[in-house]
Amino acid sequence: MSEQINHERRNFFGMAAMTIAATQLGITAAAVAQTSNEPAKHLPAIKPGANSSFGSIKQIDAGLLNVGYAEAGPAGGAPVLLLHGWPYDIHSFVEVAPQLASAGYRVLVPYVRGYGSTRFLSNETMRNGQPSAVAKDVVALMDALKIEKAVLAGFDWGARSADIIAALWPERCQGLVSVSGYLIGNPKAEEMPLPPKAELDWWYQFYFATERGRAGYEKYTHDFAKLIWQLASPKWHFDDATFDRSAAAFSNPDHVRISIHNYRWRLGLADGERQYDAIEERLATAPVIGVPTLTLEGDANGAPHPDPSAYAKKFTGKYGHRLIRGGIGHNLPQEAPRDFAKAVIDVAHMAEGPAPAQR
Repeated sequence: MSEQINHERRNFFGMAAMTIAATQLGITAAAVAQTSNEPAKHLPAIKPGANSSFGSIKQIDAGLLNVGYAEAGPAGGAPVLLLHGWPYDIHSFVEVAPQLASAGYRVLVPYVRGYGSTRFLSNETMRNGQPSAVAKDVVALMDALKIEKAVLAGFDWGARSADIIAALWPERCQGLVSVSGYLIGNPKAEEMPLPPKAELDWWYQFYFATERGRAGYEKYTHDFAKLIWQLASPKWHFDDATFDRSAAAFSNPDHVRISIHNYRWRLGLADGERQYDAIEERLATAPVIGVPTLTLEGDANGAPHPDPSAYAKKFTGKYGHRLIRGGIGHNLPQEAPRDFAKAVIDVAHMAEGPAPAQR
């Protein structure tokens, strides 16, 4: 059974809304236990649009990168990493972060390689977009910040990175919030053709496989990304200012190369780096995730995404799924920030609570 949230999100907290919390009685495998509204009920009712920027961006050397990241909340708070996707940026969490900070969490929102102020430390490093490399960047950032364990929450590429860390390094992940669920894949699995309608949904991936596609994305990055936003969130009527705040991050000199390499690698059309081969071998087995997890899905997600029933059994610990209603698309944290923040707090409480009863 899934938790379903039906609300007038546009009339309450802008694009956000209240959800049924999953905390003290966790969920095992695909079964959802009764839940409590208690842990996250005191989230502040922030006026929509009240937070449009993070203020100053911090920089730190971490692994192969100098990472740009926003930080909010007390330095001694329980850490939460919020991970964005393509073609989005840290502003997907601009209304999530202050809610979590007000609840006492230390919130860190990094720019992915190829975005914003994040830069490679060496010109010689391959501009690699393979998911294992992107996930390792997150681990390196945690190491640099001396964070042993954190709640990881993300969507799109960010959800995939969080899934990978939760599966392979569960000692670093206190809990997981993953939009669209289990997103770990590998090029071998991508070789299997899909029905025509499903293939059509991945049109941009095939476009990027060509030199024309690379050149087109390089020339029309702004317009291309805006089209993806519109297709992926067909009921989210964002304004130009909202998009432009994120689009500024795409001017990163490595953005196009990282984006193109990611999608070509997924189709087996571009090679990765040998240093990630051992990780890719483990990911090819589709490892289960045992950390406390909440998966989320918007009821109007226009981007390709799996049905929750297809991945529920990949989560073997405390687990719950929430369908966020009200015309919520792919950029769920920015479209429904209160629901997303609530899920983060609830999964943190799931991690602290007793083991769920078997059902």
